[in-house]
Amino acid sequence: MFRRRPLLIVLAALFGIARPTLAADAYSSDWAEGLKSSARLIAAGPRDGILQAGVEIKLAPGAITYWRNPGDAGLPPTLSFEGSANLAQARTSFPAPRRLPEGGGGEAFGYDRALILPIDVEVIDPSKPVELALKLNYAVCETICVPAEASLRLVLATSEGSPSPFAEAIAKAKALTPRPIEWSDLAAALTATGERSWRVCLAPQAGPKRDLFIEPPEAWWFDIKPDASGSAGTECFGLSLMQKPPDAELPVVARLTITGGQGPIETTIALKAGAKP
Repeated sequence: MFRRRPLLIVLAALFGIARPTLAADAYSSDWAEGLKSSARLIAAGPRDGILQAGVEIKLAPGAITYWRNPGDAGLPPTLSFEGSANLAQARTSFPAPRRLPEGGGGEAFGYDRALILPIDVEVIDPSKPVELALKLNYAVCETICVPAEASLRLVLATSEGSPSPFAEAIAKAKALTPRPIEWSDLAAALTATGERSWRVCLAPQAGPKRDLFIEPPEAWWFDIKPDASGSAGTECFGLSLMQKPPDAELPVVARLTITGGQGPIETTIALKAGAKP
């Protein structure tokens, strides 16, 4: 949901339509070239009965694109596999995002330079190949924010063949996607600090500095900022409810993504006024 960029829709007709160029092989589709970005499908063959694929997006220097929750402004990517053949299910996962500064003091959650969104592909008939069709819509932002669109197709072999040159890149992207964990198994504490505000504190953990991202249901919006009030070594974050549906009340269940430390993880939490989950 866009909160600050109404020009995005207006600019779609001018800048957003991706143009295909010839650069395909057995494990990749043509690149779809857009303004300050390009996208293609790549594949890595089967693994444990699931075909491994991904959508690769390259961004121009200084440009960014968005995660599932775009932050203060922006639009998350959407992927449609309608029109695919021999496809039972395609599951897309998102590598953990970073905080990226935007103009006007805003902050985006997303990616810069390049990224791969891994796709697990389940087939209907394992004796036949899969024709994977993807309609991708995403936003690319620098000084202004414009939409990008790519229509991509790639045939995936369901049997082992020659090694894919993209197998390592897809595996690395999957390693960057958060691992699910139960809140009860996470060394963390939640404290209500007001009528509609909370503090989440994570116990010390070796590794890079951690960050916290929240994904509430549609039409809910939380502000989330680092909070330095925790004890030594503890990493804390403040959550504030900024917007909710007119007919909705707390509690609300949201997904939390934690990056850094010993690797990205995600969990769900119930936010209740004045109570712990």
